[in-house]
Amino acid sequence: MPIRYWAAIAALGCLWGTSFPLNALVLQELGPKSIAAFRMALGALGCWGYLALSGRLHRFTVRQMAELTAFGIFTFTLPYLFFAHALQHIASGMTGIINAATPALTVAVSHYWPGGERATLLKTLGVIAGGAGIVLLSLPLIDGGQNTALWAMALALCAPLTGAISINIVPRFRDMDKVALVAMALTGGALAVLPFALWTENVPSGLSLSGLASLSMLGFVNTAAAFIVLYGLLPKVGTANVSVSTLIAPPVSLALGIWLLGEPLLSEHLAGMTVILFGLILIDGRLLQKRRQGRVL
Repeated sequence: MPIRYWAAIAALGCLWGTSFPLNALVLQELGPKSIAAFRMALGALGCWGYLALSGRLHRFTVRQMAELTAFGIFTFTLPYLFFAHALQHIASGMTGIINAATPALTVAVSHYWPGGERATLLKTLGVIAGGAGIVLLSLPLIDGGQNTALWAMALALCAPLTGAISINIVPRFRDMDKVALVAMALTGGALAVLPFALWTENVPSGLSLSGLASLSMLGFVNTAAAFIVLYGLLPKVGTANVSVSTLIAPPVSLALGIWLLGEPLLSEHLAGMTVILFGLILIDGRLLQKRRQGRVL
């Protein structure tokens, strides 16, 4: 595979790894619902702009708009809310590691999903490893009697679970331009949560330069640009290669949380991350195959 594709995959992993410390920074100035609403609104704006410039604007029927709004709430609104609320009580590095459980949860959900892919023994072991990693992450919270943080961790785990379910819903829209799908889903998701954000968290009076920069990066770069790159890569490199980005995001999130936010680094964090990443390797399976196909660099 050409080196430029590997570079794009690495960039995706780094971008998604920065999402959690960026969320934590913006949380110092905005409430979780406002962050979710503005991130999706900016992400939608970026996607619509790209579609307009590339001449790919899509017309939606009323039914499609309703379906994609529901899809957007499930795929974007809920996970963004789960993570934003969880970040009020647990470190951003930990949420980044928890998000790496998405492939393991996807395997588990797909196994029971109507028409989904059945789990192999290797993938099942990967799911078990993912669960073990989550348990390791929770040990310091259990020992410290931090019940609120444990609930926050469970809430954060709901985000990759909804992501795993949404991955199994995507084939329903297989004939639709994927960037247009994301644009409409983000628009619907943002409109759904915005009234609740304004009602419970009031209209933001203003953001600092760093807060505005962090929120803009979350919306335009980590959401719009990341999904545009993702769906541009998928037809060229395949899902298996793109999934390598999930191995990159957790250590990036952990490192940035320590550097930018002064979050503590515990041995349980490293152990949990290692076990979860090992589970991802098992689920991918390629490193354990005896024969490897030649790759053109």
